[in-house]
Amino acid sequence: MSTAAAAAPNKKAAFEPEEVSLHRIRITLTSRNVKNLEKVCADLIKSARDQRLKVKGPVRLPTKRLNLVVRKSPCGEGTNTWDHYEMRIHKRLIDLHSPSEVVKQITSISIEPDVEVEVTIAQSKKE
Repeated sequence: MSTAAAAAPNKKAAFEPEEVSLHRIRITLTSRNVKNLEKVCADLIKSARDQRLKVKGPVRLPTKRLNLVVRKSPCGEGTNTWDHYEMRIHKRLIDLHSPSEVVKQITSISIEPDVEVEVTIAQSKKE
């Protein structure tokens, strides 16, 4: 019984150096082009899952619609005709639980043009 008790602390001590503090990493992707945005999301999630990380997302946030309505006539005379312009901004969130060193490897994928990436790192509990 004394050998089993002595072996247990040694086992625990062997695992302590491997424990790394995990960070909660939130990746925010923003784009006007949905196809490019979804491709980057899929690539990020695939590379994170290949490294066996805990992934949540992509969370699709509501689309922002920016409308601009202008008169066609430059002088204001004539029939009231209007041009309508709209720009849609799509946003996705991806949450990861991983060490901060791994983020560089994950985000090293080729990011499509027109897609903005914002990475936020928050300290999480040691697990």
